[in-house]
Amino acid sequence: MLPCTPAADSLEWLARPALQALIDALTARGHRVVGPQVADGAVVYRDLADVNQLPAGWLDEQDGGHYRLRRDDAAGWFDHVVGPHSLKNFLFPPREPIQRLVREDGTWREEPAPQEQQPLAVIGVRACDLAALRVQDRVFLHGGHVDVAYQARREKLFVVAVNCRRAAATCFCHSMKCGPAATHSFDLALTEAGNRFAVEIGSERGREILSALGTAGLLTPCTADEADRVRTIPHDLERTMHARVAEPGVPRPRSLDTDGIRDLLYDNLEHPRWRVVADRCLSCANCTLVCPTCFCSSVEEVADLSGDDVTRERRWASCFTLAHSQMHSGAVHATVASRYRQWLTHKLAGWIDQFGTSGCTGCGRCITWCPVAIDLTEEVAMIRESAPP
Repeated sequence: MLPCTPAADSLEWLARPALQALIDALTARGHRVVGPQVADGAVVYRDLADVNQLPAGWLDEQDGGHYRLRRDDAAGWFDHVVGPHSLKNFLFPPREPIQRLVREDGTWREEPAPQEQQPLAVIGVRACDLAALRVQDRVFLHGGHVDVAYQARREKLFVVAVNCRRAAATCFCHSMKCGPAATHSFDLALTEAGNRFAVEIGSERGREILSALGTAGLLTPCTADEADRVRTIPHDLERTMHARVAEPGVPRPRSLDTDGIRDLLYDNLEHPRWRVVADRCLSCANCTLVCPTCFCSSVEEVADLSGDDVTRERRWASCFTLAHSQMHSGAVHATVASRYRQWLTHKLAGWIDQFGTSGCTGCGRCITWCPVAIDLTEEVAMIRESAPP
């Protein structure tokens, strides 16, 4: 069963140290638990067994082509924003075997591809990534063909969301109506407040876990006033993001004017701005790799040295590579300008036609991890300002 829209349950308080009991409860139920941790100079998802692995006291500084971590003893356990990883890394992995062929005595035998059997629990998922999860569900589950591997992982996924208390300069989830408050697709949602977490139930599975913690005496009820104050935390952040107010010394959060954006891009396919951005774009595909909604893939055969054992793998692909649009007569998108236009126009316009929603959730990863700091909010604004009537 997939996580449902949360019911109007009262909130419960969970003390910081008791978060370990939540990890232990998920592990005891057979889940592989992953959560945010500091590694390789960034906050990334890794296997989580101890709350001390969480990035307590760390903040991230993000801007175009810029990501740095800094210590701040006043920072909570989840006051960082999104890193380069998202749920896509687990539900739609970068490399996945889909078929195996073995040759014996000159005859080929097909064997089923190995599949991950252990259910996954992810702690620390933000609202923008919950919105991205809905988009990926639309692609892999609700189209003409169901991706059975994705479906198996998705149905067993347990999501512990976290409501944001701060935004990076690259965040614009408020513009896409995707955050910063988690409102759907989670089993439990945490809001950090002082030395404890307010916990909200989002599914029956979440209710079962929380009931176990309550039986162990680890929960205390929120009063009505406390619950109201907790629920204002992400909404206060949303108001400051709309006002583009930032912390001292930090660039203001981005915003994206989405009014008529589909027709704006379709009507300006020959706009000179595409060539301007192409002069900077390296066509490196970083933006598509960190994007939580991009789903392009290719299929390759990998053989052992004897050629008798062949594995067919699905791998992430990107529309920024020249080979992605290769046809019998050559590449359809032969220039960097056409590839960037394809990506941005599909993300912000074509998805609306295909899936009834934008392909962008405002997480800002494509801005942060672009080595030359290309900013899609800036590119759309430049096209809007100089487009003919």
